Amino acid sequence: MSCSSSLLTPSFDLCLFKQDEVEDEEGEIMSESLKESEEPSNKRVKPVSKSNSLTGVITPAKTPALKRIGLSISRSISFRTDARPLPPAPLRSRPKASSFPRRRNSQCWSDTVESHDLTAKEIKRQEVIYELTQGERQLIEDLSLLKKVYYEPMLKLDIMTESELGQIFGTLDSLIPLHEDLLSRLERLRGSEKTVGEVGPTLMNWFPCLEAYVTYCCNQVGAKALLDQKKHEKRVEHFLRLCQESSFSRKLDLWNFLDLPRSRLVKYPLLLKEIQKCTPPEHPDEDALPDASIVAEVNKKTGEAECQFYRRGLTYLEESQRLPEIQQSRFLYCHGELKNNKGQRLHVFLFELALVLTRPGEDRDGGHVFNVYRQPLPVALINLEEIPDGEAGGGGTFRGAFTGGNDKVKNCFRVSSRGRSKAHSYSLQANDSFSKQQWITCLRQAIVQSRDQTAQTSRSQFSLHPDPALYHIAELSLSSDTEISSLQTHSETVDVPYAFLTAQQVMGTVRLELFVQRQSD
Repeated sequence: MSCSSSLLTPSFDLCLFKQDEVEDEEGEIMSESLKESEEPSNKRVKPVSKSNSLTGVITPAKTPALKRIGLSISRSISFRTDARPLPPAPLRSRPKASSFPRRRNSQCWSDTVESHDLTAKEIKRQEVIYELTQGERQLIEDLSLLKKVYYEPMLKLDIMTESELGQIFGTLDSLIPLHEDLLSRLERLRGSEKTVGEVGPTLMNWFPCLEAYVTYCCNQVGAKALLDQKKHEKRVEHFLRLCQESSFSRKLDLWNFLDLPRSRLVKYPLLLKEIQKCTPPEHPDEDALPDASIVAEVNKKTGEAECQFYRRGLTYLEESQRLPEIQQSRFLYCHGELKNNKGQRLHVFLFELALVLTRPGEDRDGGHVFNVYRQPLPVALINLEEIPDGEAGGGGTFRGAFTGGNDKVKNCFRVSSRGRSKAHSYSLQANDSFSKQQWITCLRQAIVQSRDQTAQTSRSQFSLHPDPALYHIAELSLSSDTEISSLQTHSETVDVPYAFLTAQQVMGTVRLELFVQRQSD
């Protein structure tokens, strides 16, 4: 069905919203009556004569409230009827089929051709290219729907200001023509037999356009925070609920639609990999397909924007909590809700170089802030301890808080700092085993990378400012005692940890020390 005809349903719902925005009770009952049935009713009802009136379309209600909804709908479109009211019928009667099913009908390339003379590998290649083309078409439909059904009505009905909608929807308008261009290019590649010969140059020329995603994806973190804040307003919540319950939404909420471009972006590397896998060695596309480096760059920029957004949202209670590692972090490994050993809910951020525990709050404008709880931990100094399920946790610190009075704990782990005069240790509990494993995996990865980075930085600093005596040690020949004797005058100045020396330098230093000792004897 074309996009223009599919937009009739949301416009009808918007008419109801404008009239019934105060009548919450009626709106809730109406949404329940629109839900699909699980089984048909066996109750016998009188036959209904054909009628052009709206009363013959709307399922009557058992309760007076639903009857008032039917009358309200009739008044909202200024339509009168003399038809007799239908007898009461159960609410389980099946409604009209939706023009927007929750899941689109999946169609393969093979379904579009009557016959073909291709190998199995080439058929799979055509299927992947067709999937790429269909994905572009569906994304264009969804983004157009997003603009027509959400952005424009909310602006027209003054549900949000133009500035707020601009922050939430970001650069959505720039993405629609971008994907329309790719769809047009792909469709032109299809020959008379509905096959695509060479797709590599087309994708190679188009892929740089994905740089437009940097701005859109970087804006998403702030857009999500603002949308969650606006959902607490009654008019916004009521409008979004009506839209989600309508047939055009496929049970998706506004954020699901706003996140579709990012979801599409991460599929491109997979599709390119599949096309590459199905392309024979002698095919022109073998060396003409683009790489997914632009996608990795978008992910990197998005991660940096997310890190900056949450760093700005941190509120420090003490100046000592402002670790330089927090400001130096470029990205977030993960963040989410955990409980401490007192049962308090915390929002924990694992930045690149620091672990920060916070308590969520709100500012004067209703925006989210995160009050830093206790002392943050530098990742390079973290000791991670996994607490097995069923063990008693920390002598009794977990009792009552984590287990409801039992001695056994579940989904818990402990982080502590090392190498500091004042040690800090935090016992944390995840919501489930999967979440716990994610946290442990991210923590281990962060610890290893942070320590490797610290060691690399130390080595680079040492190489820039080496001890003058080490110039001779680095050139030392292990079999030459004459060269060792020439270094006797430098023996007292060599005081460098072995960890920062190469194997040759370490052995040379050891032999130098033995030589000096032998000479003294």
